[in-house]
Amino acid sequence: MATKRDYYEILGVNKNASDDDLKKAYRKLAKACHPDANPGNKEAEARFKELSEAYSVLSDAQKKAAYDQFGHAAFDQSSGGGGGFSGGMNFDMGDIFDSFFGDGFGDIFGGTRRRGGPRRGADIHTSINVKFEEAAVGVEREIQINANETCETCRGSGAKQGTTAENCKHCGGSGQKRVAQQTMFGTMTSVRTCEICRGEGKIIKDLCSTCRGAGRVQKSKKIKVTVPKGIENGQSIRISGKGEAGEKGGQMGDLLITVYVGPHKLFIRPQGSVNLLLEMPITMTIASLGGEITIPTLDGQEKYTVKPGTQPGTKISLRGKGVPNVKNNRIVGDLIVTLNVVIPTGLTERQRQLLREFAEDVGDDYKDDKKGFFDKFRGK
Repeated sequence: MATKRDYYEILGVNKNASDDDLKKAYRKLAKACHPDANPGNKEAEARFKELSEAYSVLSDAQKKAAYDQFGHAAFDQSSGGGGGFSGGMNFDMGDIFDSFFGDGFGDIFGGTRRRGGPRRGADIHTSINVKFEEAAVGVEREIQINANETCETCRGSGAKQGTTAENCKHCGGSGQKRVAQQTMFGTMTSVRTCEICRGEGKIIKDLCSTCRGAGRVQKSKKIKVTVPKGIENGQSIRISGKGEAGEKGGQMGDLLITVYVGPHKLFIRPQGSVNLLLEMPITMTIASLGGEITIPTLDGQEKYTVKPGTQPGTKISLRGKGVPNVKNNRIVGDLIVTLNVVIPTGLTERQRQLLREFAEDVGDDYKDDKKGFFDKFRGK
């Protein structure tokens, strides 16, 4: 008889492992080798049984104490171990998994739970591209998607017209079967998906000629999508009930559309903001003497009077010229304009002479700010 592996080694924990450590280790390893996740894999099935056996002992304080003292002999009725642990074990593997993962755990692996009831349709994910201006003011688009819809011929039953599905005789219509196995611990009972009806609980003898028993057929359809005002790049729109058709009368899935907003030549929208940023060049003359400039906005042009002596990098704000808040269109951001003074290049000789004369005329004390800068530089 092959030597049994140490239970702590099987779970990959040490003898001082807490109950929480044991549970985490078992959960991680059991999910990977669960029979429903590895159909037909005898090695995975054996590994799963080994893990379950180890956890059933180490998670029970009394059995763990006996195992720590006597090892496997504690449960071997034929051994002469002085501390033999009497009594067998009879537990349902489905109950163990429910305690970890909840009632729906079996569905993850294709079914330790009956699958014959209504099931919600899957969500469909797609994307669209819109222009910067369209995202700001909102736009309506029509997109085309492929989706599974309820078969009109059999109305989703999967059975040929005039026939109905019958209860599976192998599992009595439950979609599950309980398997009892004798082990050295006693009887171990596990719940498995019925391999005949694959968990449906029903058998369709005469398949629908249109959907071949699937109950759904794939169709191409057009959907109108309203892109809301103020949507940001990468945000999604959810349209309820426009995804895949449900099964067995289950509700429709949703359509999820990710919106990708193209960049603008002039404006920048910071992530999460309703404000717009604009770099606006102005001439040295306008900055010095003041004057009127024309500022572009998303909905036209705005006149603005620059004050005399405006410095490079000065920021001005045009209220309500940003974008609407996608959740509340009554909130609209501002257009933040940075005024950048453009220094002329390629001056004519006359223009250079005029600038020299200007420099001579104003001298070194033409600007209080300049004196203040040098005072700071000298530490005054």
